[in-house]
Amino acid sequence: MDSTRDAIVVGGGIAGLTAAALLAHEGMSVTLLESHHQLGGCAGTFKRGPYTFDVGATQVAGLEPGGSHARLFRHLGLKPLAAERLDPGCVVNLNDGSSPIHLWHDPQRWQEERKRQFPGSERFWELCSWIHRQNWQFAAADPVLPVRSGWDLSQTLKALTPGNLATAPLSLLTIADLQSLSGCGSNRRLRRFLDLQLRLYSQQSADQTAALYGATVLQMCQAPLGLWHLQGSMQSLSDQLLSSLQRDGAEVLLRHRAVLMKRSNTDSGWSVHVELPGGERRSLQAADVVCSLPPQCLPSLIPDRTLLHESYRRRIQGLHAPSGALVFYGAVNRRDLPESCPVHLQCDWDTPGSLFLSISRDGDGRAPVGQATVIASVFTTPEGWHDLPEEIYQDRKRTVLEQMRRGVEKALMLPEGAWLHSELSTPRGFAYWTGRPNGVVGGLGQSPDRFGPFGLASRSPISKLWLCGDSIHPGEGTAGVTLSALMACSQLMEERGQTLTLTD
Repeated sequence: MDSTRDAIVVGGGIAGLTAAALLAHEGMSVTLLESHHQLGGCAGTFKRGPYTFDVGATQVAGLEPGGSHARLFRHLGLKPLAAERLDPGCVVNLNDGSSPIHLWHDPQRWQEERKRQFPGSERFWELCSWIHRQNWQFAAADPVLPVRSGWDLSQTLKALTPGNLATAPLSLLTIADLQSLSGCGSNRRLRRFLDLQLRLYSQQSADQTAALYGATVLQMCQAPLGLWHLQGSMQSLSDQLLSSLQRDGAEVLLRHRAVLMKRSNTDSGWSVHVELPGGERRSLQAADVVCSLPPQCLPSLIPDRTLLHESYRRRIQGLHAPSGALVFYGAVNRRDLPESCPVHLQCDWDTPGSLFLSISRDGDGRAPVGQATVIASVFTTPEGWHDLPEEIYQDRKRTVLEQMRRGVEKALMLPEGAWLHSELSTPRGFAYWTGRPNGVVGGLGQSPDRFGPFGLASRSPISKLWLCGDSIHPGEGTAGVTLSALMACSQLMEERGQTLTLTD
């Protein structure tokens, strides 16, 4: 029987890595479990010959001073990541014959761009900017949402400002509501732009995205925030966190898939059963468990209905992530790309859907000098890919691959025969790579009834079980899941009579 740890962290994506690193840095004995052969989850990478492809996430927020990653790395004593701030953060082509929209880092330049692109919409952008400023100040004070205890409430009350109270009446509204309130609700071009951008960060369109969430993600490219392109690959973020774990004595177990969680017979701690390659099983013991897997995994991990009570089980089982993804991975000679090709480009297409493209920089470690990797993703329903006979699945995959290849060729104006490499990943591939149910990507969708105080809490109703990840406040993206891990670890430490506060 293995000795009892202070904590077991389930899942080695950015949320799980962050949680494990924070707890280990506090001197706790920590074991991190990851079912795959490498860490990173949806922010991991894979190689094909000379090319390194980011699996899912291709950009990072929160590296600026005061950002979630910057604060975390400073607290852990880690060097800042080698990264380039993107300017523009993205170029959006609505495919309507008009000039593409550049999301500039400089707020003044972005204001001039949006006035030119969306005349009459300035009241909308000013309202979003005001909401964002209140959100930024609130988030910097590390509130705990949703509130599930007196301590959670005290932390959240300390973070509140008069501006937050003023935004409270907007908590049930959507971004589309803000557009209407600002007098530009009939601006269809603006709505299409908002739909495309919000789909990336909230999994939903403007009429479904919570106003208080969407107002901030629409400001992500502008100072004092920013989007960043990592040198090497997205894996460098995981590698830095791994170095902190190794320095602080945490145990990292790859290819160890958690299959069952139950209470230990001897005390109030946990027994986590894991499966190794070849079917061998182990049982690990811990006082606390931090689970970074999608919450939809909990009913199968905790079949004991006296432990995972029926009302919570029903709520978890009723959660449906809105999106899977089709992701095209390709490589071309850099000379075949347009001059001044942006790192991120979003294009509105009907078939196979709106494309989000990420193109590597020359010398950034993803492709040989003079060549570039090209990643294009399209949101899709996660259902319908998993039970197909192999022959039908491969035929469908080839069809979509060709559709996306044509879409990318048109978006980047590539010459015939430009591809040095091309392949496609489907929700079935993501399910294998990440272990996420049905291969879903992102969280639960940031609608008003799921955001902030109305969302799923990191403090679960089961004692000593804590949740983090893209389904927990404040949502998806590496910066968001980092904050969710900080929140869960702060609650765990407080219950032990200790305080976790990031170094200023």
